[in-house]
Amino acid sequence: MNTAQNNDPLHGITLKMVLTRLVAYYGWEKLGRKIPINCFTTDPTINSSLKLLRRTPWARKKVEALYLRTRFPKEE
Repeated sequence: MNTAQNNDPLHGITLKMVLTRLVAYYGWEKLGRKIPINCFTTDPTINSSLKLLRRTPWARKKVEALYLRTRFPKEE
């Protein structure tokens, strides 16, 4: 039985979950100011943003880093 803990803070969280939560919290406009990439600033959608983030490692890292830095309110 493997009892080693996973140290990845994003373990079990999909990129879609990360992006959806950031958009709900910040909105597209503020998210585009925090991470200025076209998929957030020009006609943004979840699907177009996911497509870019999945094939652009530097952009994905920025989104994941922002997610980890953001202090979301507790869900009830």
